[in-house]
Amino acid sequence: MRFCAKSMLLSDWLFLVYVLMVCCKLLSASSHHPRGHTGQHQVKQGTCEVVAVHRCCNKNRIEERSQTVKCSCFPGQVAGTTRAQPSCVEASIVLQKWWCHMNPCLDGEDCKVLPDYSGWSCSSGNKVKTTKVTR
Repeated sequence: MRFCAKSMLLSDWLFLVYVLMVCCKLLSASSHHPRGHTGQHQVKQGTCEVVAVHRCCNKNRIEERSQTVKCSCFPGQVAGTTRAQPSCVEASIVLQKWWCHMNPCLDGEDCKVLPDYSGWSCSSGNKVKTTKVTR
């Protein structure tokens, strides 16, 4: 018997799609951890961890980096940066945009708040790293 897609009825196609969806759901359900682990990871209270990192170069050959961070801060603290690492910092620093008060630069680097208060720059010699805060 030859299979011809043109001769299949709409109800046959719908049934085939339904069977495929059920099979996918069954495969998806069987791939979950038997103890119900959802893949979500708890971050220790008062700490942060990087969950995603992105790198690219713009047309001027300047490397641009961004990262997504997951934090579990104590009350009165928010996600910030200390010595070029994600950390929990006092909320007032971020609210008032006193970026350099969280000590975001490495030892030996000078911190300067950007003129529009959107972030800070860390400089050492002729090397400048600029950080802009996005939410």
